[in-house]
Amino acid sequence: MTRLATYEDAEQLELLNNEFNGPGETTLENIRNSLLHNAQEFVVVEQTDGELAGFICVQLKRSFCYDEYMAEITEVYVKEKYRRKGIAKNMITFAEEYCIKNYPVQKIEILTSKENTVAQIVYNRLGYKDDNEMHLSKRFRR
Repeated sequence: MTRLATYEDAEQLELLNNEFNGPGETTLENIRNSLLHNAQEFVVVEQTDGELAGFICVQLKRSFCYDEYMAEITEVYVKEKYRRKGIAKNMITFAEEYCIKNYPVQKIEILTSKENTVAQIVYNRLGYKDDNEMHLSKRFRR
């Protein structure tokens, strides 16, 4: 079942995030706090046989320059044993429908690496195209 994540999903989300991004990127307390209070993000999960099979994070951005929100899917993760079953597609489609229903959405973007060609195939099939904009980042030491 594809649905929005809840506070009760925090422990499983921590495990999935550790698999995806590596351990130590965040804490269980921060995940719980984000699920309760982060109004600029929502998380979609796929629950299969009582466990979370995957998650996506959607950031909602708003600028005075535009009347509408811009949504960005920043994380997409499906546990290996559940891959190739349409779960990523289900979660992305759910997120799109949720955005359209609840926000004046200008567009939805997906962030992925150039090397992640498998994900790019999935995203292309869902109608996402390279918009020839370059995503730049700068890291700071903590």
